[in-house]
Amino acid sequence: MAKRDPIEQALNRISALKAAEVDAAFVDELRALLNNRSNLVAAKAAKLAGARRVTVLIPELVAAFHKLIVDAARLDKHCAALTEIVTALYEMDHAEPEVYRQGLAHVQREPSFGGAVDAAAQLRGLCAMGLVRTRDREALADVVALLVDPEPPARIGAVRALATNGGEAGALALRLRVLTGDSEPEVLAECFSGLLAAQSASSVAFVARYVDAEEAAIAEAAILALGASRAPHAIPVLKEKWERTLRGPIKKVLLFALATSRNEEALRFLLTLLGSAPIGTALEVLSALAEQRPSESIRAAIQSAVERRAAESLFDAWKSLFPL
Repeated sequence: MAKRDPIEQALNRISALKAAEVDAAFVDELRALLNNRSNLVAAKAAKLAGARRVTVLIPELVAAFHKLIVDAARLDKHCAALTEIVTALYEMDHAEPEVYRQGLAHVQREPSFGGAVDAAAQLRGLCAMGLVRTRDREALADVVALLVDPEPPARIGAVRALATNGGEAGALALRLRVLTGDSEPEVLAECFSGLLAAQSASSVAFVARYVDAEEAAIAEAAILALGASRAPHAIPVLKEKWERTLRGPIKKVLLFALATSRNEEALRFLLTLLGSAPIGTALEVLSALAEQRPSESIRAAIQSAVERRAAESLFDAWKSLFPL
């Protein structure tokens, strides 16, 4: 009879522990799994510790991090365990900077199809988010430096860190990142979302400058961020952009952003389009509203607009998108 794979056994045990009571026996078993020779087992154990907020294991998580990062290329392929350890520490509000600072500087080049890749990019981004929540006086300066990291996941982590805990200085750094540009629209999208989190008129005005960006991906990112912010000042910007956009996929993006805003002014505008715009546009409005899973009162308003329009194709779409 073939022997069972010990790694598979350990992973199965972690799965079984997900529903177990967090008692002394649970903690002891998870502690042992954190020290497993397999980095995959250690990663899954760290993830479970974070999900169940087993704060008593924070010292063990820190110790495991230090053990692995000494020779991470050999001990932790793909940075699997280091990434989950930092995620768990962040979720448990670990406020000591040492781990985050060390991870912020970690680069791990690994072979891949088409050339080597940096497996630690996500880790650096997570460490940026953790570091700015500590009392480290140099945290902000070090995280700002990560805005020019070669890897997008690291830059995105820095943006999120500055947006969440960077205060006014962090917001200014995000504006500068947008003004200087980025090769990845996703990074700029995170900057837009971070700046709009405060829902200030000045941030809306700043992001609004990019709804007409020449690169379609950047314009879409700005439009979607404005909608997702649910800032009242954003709705006139989106409506005005709609009015001067004659055709193209950006109109569909605008409809989705307006629907996402869940704003009364935006809803009235969409209902007006539903009743008077060309049928193709009305169908797109209906689809955008359906994706937001509207409340019963909004569903009733949409149904009323559809019934007043008395267009068979629109009514058929209503029945398909809004089943009883």
